[in-house]
Amino acid sequence: MRTVIGIGETILDIIFKGSQPQAAIPGGSVFNGLISLTRTGIPVSFISEAGNDRVGDIILQFMRDNRLSTEYVDRFPDGKSPVSLAFLDEHQNADYTFYKDYPAQRLEVPLPPIHEDDIFIFGSYYSLNPALRERMVEFLEYAKERKAIIYYDPNFRSAHASEAIRLMPTLLENFEYADIIRGSDEDFRNIFGHGDTDEIYKRHLGFYTRNFITTHGADGVNLYCGKEKCHFDVPALTPASTIGAGDNFNAGIIYGLLKYNIRYQDLPSMTPGRWADIIGCGIAFSSEVCKSYANSISPEFAENYRSNLK
Repeated sequence: MRTVIGIGETILDIIFKGSQPQAAIPGGSVFNGLISLTRTGIPVSFISEAGNDRVGDIILQFMRDNRLSTEYVDRFPDGKSPVSLAFLDEHQNADYTFYKDYPAQRLEVPLPPIHEDDIFIFGSYYSLNPALRERMVEFLEYAKERKAIIYYDPNFRSAHASEAIRLMPTLLENFEYADIIRGSDEDFRNIFGHGDTDEIYKRHLGFYTRNFITTHGADGVNLYCGKEKCHFDVPALTPASTIGAGDNFNAGIIYGLLKYNIRYQDLPSMTPGRWADIIGCGIAFSSEVCKSYANSISPEFAENYRSNLK
C-alpha cells in the first residue's frame, strides 16, 4: 500500500471563544491532515519535533492514540514544545498568538522510507524557516529522487506577509519542488499582494506546476490544470471552527489521490474530469472538520468514509 509522508510542526492549540478557553488540541498544519488520514486507515509517516516536556508528552500520546508513528519525531531536551492561542472571531475564524522556544539543533531524525507514488506533503512557515531549510531540502530532494508525489500548501499567514519579498526565493524553490500546489486565496494575497488566482497561476505558478488548487472559503474551490480551469461549489454551513479546514481539505485531496489511484506518471495528463471526485473528497473532509473544535475529522466520519485502497 502507498504511504503518505509529511513534515511539519507539532503544536498544542488552545482555542478561545471570547476570553474563555474551549479546548486544548494537538495540532499543526500538516499534522492535522495526517491525523485525519491515519483515521481512514492510510499508512502515514510524520517528520517533526517536540520538547521533552508535558506538552510534548500530550502531543506524542495523541499521535500514539491515533496510530501515527512517533519514530521520526525529534524530542529535544532544550527549549519547550510550542503552544498557540487561537482566538475565534464571530465567523469562527482564528487569530493566533504563538509561543515557541526551540533549541539550536533541530530535526535530528533519519530519512523515512519513501517509494515511487507515495505522497509527500509539506508547507507553512516551517518549510521556509532558515533554521530548518537545509534538512527540509534534504527531505524534498529524497522525495523527488524517489518519484513521490510532492504536495505543497504554503499556508502563508498574514503574520509573515511583511516577509514575503525576503522569503520569495525560498517560496519559489518550494513551488519548483511541488507536483501539486494547494493554497487559499488569503495565502496568495499574503505572498503576492493580491488574491486573483487566475493571474497568479498565469504569471507565477503555471511555470512550476500544472496542477494548482485554490480554496476561497464559502466561495468554493478553483482548479487549474494546464489551460483548463474548473470551479467547485462548497455546501453552506455554520462552522463551529475553521481552524482545520484547509489542513483537512489537503487530507481529503490526498485521500482522493490514493482512492482513485492517481500516480506520479498521471499528473501531467490530469483533467478537470479526473480531478472532480478528488476535489469532492477535499470538500467533504474540510466541511466535516468545521462542525466541531477538533483539528481533524472524527474517527466515526473516517470509518464511514473509508473504502478499500490498493
